[in-house]
Amino acid sequence: MSDVLVKFQHVSKKYQSKVALHNISFELPRGKIIGLIGTNGSGKSTMLKLMAGLIRPTRGMVMINGEQIKRRIPEQVSFLPDGDHLYPFYTVQQTIDVFGSIYSDFDKKKAIEMLTFMELPGDQFIKVLSKGNKGRLKIILALSRQVPLILMDEPLSGLDPIVRNSIIKSLISFIDVERQTVIMSTHEVAEVEPILDMAVLIHNGELQSIQEVEQIRFTSNMSLVEWMKKSAK
Repeated sequence: MSDVLVKFQHVSKKYQSKVALHNISFELPRGKIIGLIGTNGSGKSTMLKLMAGLIRPTRGMVMINGEQIKRRIPEQVSFLPDGDHLYPFYTVQQTIDVFGSIYSDFDKKKAIEMLTFMELPGDQFIKVLSKGNKGRLKIILALSRQVPLILMDEPLSGLDPIVRNSIIKSLISFIDVERQTVIMSTHEVAEVEPILDMAVLIHNGELQSIQEVEQIRFTSNMSLVEWMKKSAK
């Protein structure tokens, strides 16, 4: 089995007259936690949707596990979108049960362990959950899938620092780094830096750099935020 999990070959994506991504090529390995960083409108969400097979490139090719992506691939990818996609009249437990019935790879035991870890009551209805608890539940649903690739679009967006800290701890505790790769887009770069193995920097739809985070810190003597600002100039 190849060490490469994700491969982009000269990928461009255009929405009518707007170019979201331009001629992107890179490879990403297995078993890593990878931060997809860049300013608003840089193309991060488009890149994640391409990996999930939710959209197709205008030009070029996206490959997951050596296969070209031409459709949704739920057997390979767990995708956490930016936004609310939960049913408000289900309880937390019912939501977990539904995901368990939809996805054969959904690990309900792991989901219950995460509920306990995050102190999230199973009998609460989605409609009464705080934004922080909805964020926790979305993380639980994404991480409970036993798939090679987990994609998260702004999982910490709009959450207070205490909730973000709790979610970051859950990421460390419940990712199977020997079998899974996690790619997350985020603006909370400084907060997620301690758990990231790699960073992919996108600016104005173009790939600026891919680096090991440890190399950035110790070779360049910069934090990830400092590296991001310098590289995007």
